[in-house]
Amino acid sequence: MTQMTFARAINAGLRKSLENDPKVILLGEDIGTLGGVFRVTDGLQKDFGKHRVVDTPLAESGIIGTAVGLAYRGYRPVVEIQFDGFVYSAFDQIVSQVAKLHYRTQGAVKMPITIRVPFGGGIGSPEHHSESPEAYFTHTSGLRVVSVSNPQDAHTVIQQAISCNDPVLYFEPKRRYHDKGEVDESLDPRTALPMDTARVLTEGTDVTLVAYGPLVKTARDAATAAADEGVSIEVIDLRSLAPVDYATVEASVRKTGRLVVTHEAGQSGGLGAEVAASITERCFYHLEAAPVRVTGFDIPYPYSKLEMHHLPGLDRILDGVDRAMGRPNSLSGLEG
Repeated sequence: MTQMTFARAINAGLRKSLENDPKVILLGEDIGTLGGVFRVTDGLQKDFGKHRVVDTPLAESGIIGTAVGLAYRGYRPVVEIQFDGFVYSAFDQIVSQVAKLHYRTQGAVKMPITIRVPFGGGIGSPEHHSESPEAYFTHTSGLRVVSVSNPQDAHTVIQQAISCNDPVLYFEPKRRYHDKGEVDESLDPRTALPMDTARVLTEGTDVTLVAYGPLVKTARDAATAAADEGVSIEVIDLRSLAPVDYATVEASVRKTGRLVVTHEAGQSGGLGAEVAASITERCFYHLEAAPVRVTGFDIPYPYSKLEMHHLPGLDRILDGVDRAMGRPNSLSGLEG
């Protein structure tokens, strides 16, 4: 086991993929000489060359279009979108080409493209640099969407995504880049927990709390705080956002009878709404209360001085747990 940061774990996973498959190519803005804005690809161009770690022009649509052409020729492109808000420039390529070519060609063409997207807030950046656009892509058939929350998953899942023959949106919570954790670099991605499977992190009996990406750590902190008040929270790291591992969530809610879902993205049309609706359909007669969503507000991303009021934190998640439990709380009029 090696202690490493979240960002270094991704770097190590990319390195292994580059070593194991000569068809893996990295593309992105400033990922070569600079090593990326967040230094996630630091040192890779030096070790693998400019022909495999490619500094691209500032043109997201062109980068994805190039990746599509490379995939046609049998390569496994790994694209870095520098910041979450920049992915919108590539939206047409992703939803109209990347997501559909396998189906359109009746399986003749595969699109083994991994699109890395640093996402979410909490680093003091403005709009276009702190977005949570995952729901746009979970709504698009033909794409796999994952979001990792810890260094071990960051290391393993990036390798699983790259080896997958389907296109994968790999959402990285940028405010967790400097978080450290134990990583088993010898863990074989082929025998590790599949990337489309949720993980129960903390077992509990009173409430199921579902989170992904940047809020998994906050959810675990909420479980610890609630335990001091005698409330037992089962925390689930969703990991895969499309497809969702509903079997794991359903089994938990059948046990606890209550569901809270939290994410940084706005509430309306967010993934939490889909999870809440699906679990209500599956577990209606087991629910003791309506599912609760704790999310960002339905507003453009605010200025950095206000972002911590916008992002769900410990108090708002615990308030959501209180609402699910039917307990009085101080934030009962707060939406999201």
